[in-house]
Amino acid sequence: MTAETGRGLHEYGIAVTDQAAERITVYDPAKNDWNDDEAKLWSWAPSGTNGFAGLTRGWGLPSDVKLREGRTGGTYMVVTDSRGLAAIVPYPAGDRRTWGAIVGGNPHAAELLPDGNIAIAASEGGWVRVYTASLGPDSADFAEYALPGAHGVLWDPRLCLLWAVGDRDLAALRVNGTAEAPVLEEALRSKLPSDWGHDLFAVYGNPDKLWVTTNTRVYQYDKPGDSWSSSYEGASEIDERWVKSIGNQPSGRVVKTVQKPGTKYVWTTDTVDLHVPGDRRTVSGGAFYKARIWSTDYQ
Repeated sequence: MTAETGRGLHEYGIAVTDQAAERITVYDPAKNDWNDDEAKLWSWAPSGTNGFAGLTRGWGLPSDVKLREGRTGGTYMVVTDSRGLAAIVPYPAGDRRTWGAIVGGNPHAAELLPDGNIAIAASEGGWVRVYTASLGPDSADFAEYALPGAHGVLWDPRLCLLWAVGDRDLAALRVNGTAEAPVLEEALRSKLPSDWGHDLFAVYGNPDKLWVTTNTRVYQYDKPGDSWSSSYEGASEIDERWVKSIGNQPSGRVVKTVQKPGTKYVWTTDTVDLHVPGDRRTVSGGAFYKARIWSTDYQ
């Protein structure tokens, strides 16, 4: 699901967690007017007819979404909602629950692991958990790692580490044990340059770096050097307060959401900001929390 850019490079769709529509919607970045139905590529919300009977009470504030390849083939969406739901759903069918549960703790992010399990970060719970989703749609067993203010998780296939960001630290975790009985072990913990860590995502095109936001700044973290930088292309426009999500297309264009006064919640926006080069896409009445590059690539 890509679009051609002026640079001759393909760009992936952009998925938003829209807390006004209470849906995940994927938009075409090549379309300038996202209010036009033709700009919408795909949309999803849980219901009793697509496998989520009894679980929709945990939905209404979608907080994160990612697209991933499954361990035995197929493509899946992992999704969380601040009201408590976390799930794995086949894409693009969206017609069943591969796994799903109301996990509580204000889940802010999810990641699909290579063994079919799901990692979840919960901010109020103060934990990162790996649920044994590989055992079936109702599996409730999990391993837990304490991380105050846990907001983001991202799998690193090259280093075989699960990165997680919390209020004050970025952690790298080894997922040991087995798929049936995982164990989380801290491999590294790096203090954030500023407090209240928020988003965590790959810097596509450079597997040595991560995007990390806090309530006040946007950084790139260098894995080999365990170092932080705010000197990257476009930083003068990208680096600001209240950035709720950050990422970049393979073309290099940066995709960002920043909370905007006047939208449904204090933490939402109706606009996806684009940088390098600068532009924006706005949806009337939208209340986006995060915007994600709609690619299955971990890095």
